[in-house]
Amino acid sequence: MTQAQPQRRAGEDLHGNIARRLWEAERTGIAIPAPSEEQPELTIPDAYEIQRRGRGLRLDAGERLVGRKIGLTSKAMQEALGVDQPDYGVLLASMVTRSGATIPISRLIAPRVEAEIAFVLDSDLPGPGVTRDDVLAATREVMPALEVIDSRVADWRITIVDTIADNASSARAVLGEARPLDGLDLAAIEMTMKVGARAEHGRGDAVLGHPAEPVAWLANALADYGEGLQAGDVVLPGALAKAVSVTGGQVAWADFGALGTASATFE
Repeated sequence: MTQAQPQRRAGEDLHGNIARRLWEAERTGIAIPAPSEEQPELTIPDAYEIQRRGRGLRLDAGERLVGRKIGLTSKAMQEALGVDQPDYGVLLASMVTRSGATIPISRLIAPRVEAEIAFVLDSDLPGPGVTRDDVLAATREVMPALEVIDSRVADWRITIVDTIADNASSARAVLGEARPLDGLDLAAIEMTMKVGARAEHGRGDAVLGHPAEPVAWLANALADYGEGLQAGDVVLPGALAKAVSVTGGQVAWADFGALGTASATFE
């Protein structure tokens, strides 16, 4: 089921209108048609402006920004959407929960689960010119994590423009126990994720060769929009393996070896 396109409010521009529709889809659980289908002229900068407007709506409603998420960090996903770069969205306080949490699936539309290695920054990381080594030096700790992605666009019929506008299709972040980087080779971490009877396997180097590379990319990309990563931010750098669809009654669980585990129950 999808929403019909509402009349635009007097004086409201295209970016604001789409941002409001995506926010309403998130709140009601009723997906909307892809903005790129209705407005084929939309560009990537347009999409980030729509995302910024949506973030503003949520912050005005009392939300709090706690970090960022990065998507499209694998070649397979980039090829699927016909792009050659990652994208990013924001993490709000209401999106973040701890490992072992129960997530009401009724508040989601078409959720999928990914396993990621989350970073927590100890210092600001302003771009441009940020490198992988800069990211590692600025990292306070890392955590095993699950990201629940969801599309407020009907049937996941998305282009790069649609997913960016829709906060990079992010919905929840499930964070495991934090630990310092000492002794961890993040690129070599082996991960197994199980959702119901399905299992996916991945390694830390699945995301641009090293999980810190997407974080460096993000710091530099944010600089183009006058923003930056800040101390305390949680950053999800992208999935180590394929996303798996999840339904009510299932448990998602990921084992990252020396890094630990993260899990969530969907009901």
